[in-house]
Amino acid sequence: DLWGPDHQGHVKRMKIALDMLGKALNNDRISGERLTVLIVQQVNLIKDGKRVIMSKRKGEYYTLTDLLKEVKRDTARFFFLMRSASSPLDFDLDLAKRLSNENPVFYVQYLHARISGLLNYASEKGIKPSKKHVQMLTLPEERMILRKITYFPDLLEAVYNKFEPHRLPYYLIELAEIFHAYYQKVRIVTDDERLSSARLYLCEGVKNIVKVALNLMGVSAPTTM
Repeated sequence: DLWGPDHQGHVKRMKIALDMLGKALNNDRISGERLTVLIVQQVNLIKDGKRVIMSKRKGEYYTLTDLLKEVKRDTARFFFLMRSASSPLDFDLDLAKRLSNENPVFYVQYLHARISGLLNYASEKGIKPSKKHVQMLTLPEERMILRKITYFPDLLEAVYNKFEPHRLPYYLIELAEIFHAYYQKVRIVTDDERLSSARLYLCEGVKNIVKVALNLMGVSAPTTM
């Protein structure tokens, strides 16, 4: 269950009530242990550098429908998932609209689009990804990327077990930082077809993980931008 911060004190009482109800009905399926409550903190909307003031008493609201008129659904989902449920979120509308590396959604989606374009370019030259020569991936940057993508299954397990989906966007941002730096420094498609195929295989692995993670978040993975 997701409850607001003003209901923190009700969690223990609800668990006790469920335990008592289960005993009264002699039903093991009704117990406080079966109730998991996440306390969700508030979202502050930042527009033009200032917090948007809302008031229940005055009936002044900025609804999710209003938000989606200004930013894309992908952006809204990514931003909301960037904070744990227990942490307040400052949703910066100006940043969310920005088409630059400062915008984490753009930064991650561009990673998927960049690799898609790279794989298409290599295919036109007759070079395909292959794991046959992965032993040629010896650069420190390549090892760093390999370690990062190898950790992905453990990350998913932690997200599932700890109810912490915010780990996904931060993982993607870190992966994007590592790969973009690698892309700027290293030539992927070279005159050496074996090395090229190995590097393309690494790139394809990154692309696949980005797509899976974005899909889990309900965010699209564009092939062109």
